[in-house]
Amino acid sequence: MFDISSDREEKARNILDGVMQISEIGSEQFRITAIGELLMPVEEAVTITRKRCASMELMPVFRNKGGKVLIQFVPKPKKPRRSNYRINVILFLLTIVTTMFAGAIQLANTTEMYDAIIYAILNIHKGIPFSFTIILILGSHELGHYFASKRLGIEATLPYFIPFPHIIGTFGAVIKVKSPITDRKSLLEIGATGPLVGLFFAIPAVIIGLNLSKVIPIQQAGLSLGNSILFHSISKIIIGEVPAGNDILLHPVAFAGWIGLFVTALNLLPVGQLDGGHIMYGLIGKYQQWTGWVVFFLMFVFGFFWPGWFLWAILIMVLIKIKHPPPLDDISPISWKHKIVGILTMVFFILTFIPVPFLGF
Repeated sequence: MFDISSDREEKARNILDGVMQISEIGSEQFRITAIGELLMPVEEAVTITRKRCASMELMPVFRNKGGKVLIQFVPKPKKPRRSNYRINVILFLLTIVTTMFAGAIQLANTTEMYDAIIYAILNIHKGIPFSFTIILILGSHELGHYFASKRLGIEATLPYFIPFPHIIGTFGAVIKVKSPITDRKSLLEIGATGPLVGLFFAIPAVIIGLNLSKVIPIQQAGLSLGNSILFHSISKIIIGEVPAGNDILLHPVAFAGWIGLFVTALNLLPVGQLDGGHIMYGLIGKYQQWTGWVVFFLMFVFGFFWPGWFLWAILIMVLIKIKHPPPLDDISPISWKHKIVGILTMVFFILTFIPVPFLGF
């Protein structure tokens, strides 16, 4: 545990010896705070400070403050408890069932809900293509986050799928990061890897699914879906111009791909601790909150065209928040490679965003 004796400030000075020219130092409860100027490049100073803290069970936090560097020493968190993988497996199996049911109900050639449910129960195996595709897209997205976290030495759980009996059979999947994220580079990598891996499977799903889809009179069409720039472009290449009075009846695989693109856009909203919030904080640091507020207010504008944005805005305000919390190291710069990846991922946000996802609501 943290040493709260009178010599703890001296320990901080020893840790920072040769690393920082200290101008102020003080302690409060279990924290020691030092302010000063670094005597070496930022990344070297961060690395040395972390190594010295490791043997003392301390965790350093790095911030910029008034043109100087603030380093705070806090107790190192306890090692996270081991995850119960049985929960992951049970939720995964339930999601297979609910997504198969959703896929089968999409094929029911009836407008009567009772008849559609009976059809789906008796023909649930027909929902396998949809189930496989949607789980592959959502699962690969979360596994992208998981393996990026593991590579960076950050503890995270395997994906938790969320089964739910509605039109797509799931509310998606999530992982839980169980240890603090170290720096902006790690934030950006973890935030970007999930969407990029998910798109790697979602785009082929759209291409394959559109080849299996057909054009029908609009009167026979069911749920009308909005278009993103990316989905519309792929549709133009695969199907071409749809004649007036007609619409595309999406094959379940194409519908799963459409959902994958839509979910990617939702996750890439640059607010709070969504993937887009991670990426934007990685790119521009504390200024992320301004892009977050702009996007948040725009959701209320889009809400007049699709009410679902009002609900999403409320969920963000209550659960996800607008401002992204800083990582442990908020002073180290990011490389051009990270900047390019971050900008590319936000371009995909623009390409996959759908202002009105469901028409006629």
